[in-house]
Amino acid sequence: MTAPGHGPSTWHRARPWLLQATAAAAMIAAYFLLPIDRLGPRHPLLSWIVFAVALGLVAVLLLRQIRDVLLDRPGTRPGLVIPLLICLSVLVFATTYLALAKSPGEFSGLTTRVDSLYFTVVTLATVGYGDIFPRGQLARLVTIVQLLYGGVFLTAAATALSRRVHNLLAQRIGRGSDG
Repeated sequence: MTAPGHGPSTWHRARPWLLQATAAAAMIAAYFLLPIDRLGPRHPLLSWIVFAVALGLVAVLLLRQIRDVLLDRPGTRPGLVIPLLICLSVLVFATTYLALAKSPGEFSGLTTRVDSLYFTVVTLATVGYGDIFPRGQLARLVTIVQLLYGGVFLTAAATALSRRVHNLLAQRIGRGSDG
């Protein structure tokens, strides 16, 4: 006999969230461990192609999740997918900033992967402490793209996710008052 709260239904409910946490940890580990020496000023075309394809792919996947929430498609799991895509977009920008920082004069104060991740999150949050800042035209352009991308795609995705949570809560409350 299994103890209450520890049966298969608990594992079934926790499993997607454990997978999500594992996927997020894997993405962050990959960001810190993968060599990105081929990106940067020595291979500018490759760098821009990787940036554009990665950002475009994340945007398409976010738009699919937003569509599925707006159409209330059954079986969708935006609570699992959207946070992972937001994490991935942060890592795409952080990698791009790190590659740009290899060019002299593009950034002030950005030298490590942690610096790059920090700058990406600070920019996403529109805090702007000023300890790291874009100096070059390309770095400023990517920062503008991040601000616009965050304002459009990430805000829309977060709004869709909160709408989904609101609808699920409303359904549960409605079921509770029926009984």
